[in-house]
Amino acid sequence: MNDRWSKLKEEMKAAAAELGIDKIGVASADPFTELKQILVRHRELGRESGFEEKDLDKRTNPALLFDNPQSIIAIAVAYPSKMDNPPKSERGARRGIMSRSSWGDDYHRVLRDRLARLEAWLRERVEGLRVESMVDTGELVDRAVAERAGLGWSAKNCAVITPEWGSWVYLGEMITNIPLPPDEQMTDQCGSCTICIDACPTDALVGPGQLDSSKCISFITQTKGFVEEPIMRKIGNRIYGCDTCQTVCPSNKGKNWTHQPELQPDPELVMPLLEPLLSMSNKEFQERYSRSSSAWRGKKPIQRNAVIALGNYKEESAVPELVKVLESDTRPVLRGTAAWALGRIGGAEAREALLAAFERESDEEAKAYIAKAIDALR
Repeated sequence: MNDRWSKLKEEMKAAAAELGIDKIGVASADPFTELKQILVRHRELGRESGFEEKDLDKRTNPALLFDNPQSIIAIAVAYPSKMDNPPKSERGARRGIMSRSSWGDDYHRVLRDRLARLEAWLRERVEGLRVESMVDTGELVDRAVAERAGLGWSAKNCAVITPEWGSWVYLGEMITNIPLPPDEQMTDQCGSCTICIDACPTDALVGPGQLDSSKCISFITQTKGFVEEPIMRKIGNRIYGCDTCQTVCPSNKGKNWTHQPELQPDPELVMPLLEPLLSMSNKEFQERYSRSSSAWRGKKPIQRNAVIALGNYKEESAVPELVKVLESDTRPVLRGTAAWALGRIGGAEAREALLAAFERESDEEAKAYIAKAIDALR
């Protein structure tokens, strides 16, 4: 019987490419005991993002999600790290940048498609097959499953680095009732390198493999509230996500993947002009970004981040658009952030608009941002 499952595993790995999957590994379905202790400590230190599954037992015990699990199949799908002919960001036509994880079609959709193909492949070969597939938003920790399944090692930047594809991979998994033999875990290959930790703009990597989500630009760009002034400066022109800890990684040097057609970027979508984003309607946002993973939080965070980027560029031509946001946007966060941007850019028009806005602003937090912007101009 063991020979049968070993043979099936090898055939499954050989079929990976035709299924649109770049790497397959198999993990045992035992509880992730050590991980649970790490997650408990992570919570005690207040380092969670709030986007995770709240129940730590469900995150670490496959048996709570699936009756009598026998193995977990982990998959990796590689995505691009470079863009052909990226558009130029220049004075009067400033652009933002979205992280590579939001290029092309929403990776949740792409990986669910790949897992569905794998499930169909298995159903043709295994009678009585039961599976439970998940991608990112599922209960299990994708990186922990991938590490146990031997896809790669868990790196200091909290990504899984595969020897073949670097960390430019999306991860998914499938709990099964078939006793596939597990793969060996890979030894850590980061060694003494701390380039990612040293390069993090906000010092969010508080130790090897330890991330304080509240400081992470990738997380902050997906929140909807006010952003603290020092962090806004460090966001730069990022309007969704952050790739710094991956782009500096020596294991990613020279790695760029263009063989998954759905994941290739549209340069105008992932490096958009910033000013038009400020007046984009909900309908326009959906038409442009509904297929991207960047759309899941709606347009508000992206518009706020576009305002921040214009402030960081000190883009004088954006002042009229930013004044419109300050004067007429219904959202206090956008008004307050526009005030900060105008305070960074300066000039008579910005100053007059800020003084007038201070007199009429009723939201206390937005008013505090306006007051700080006026002080900055002084």
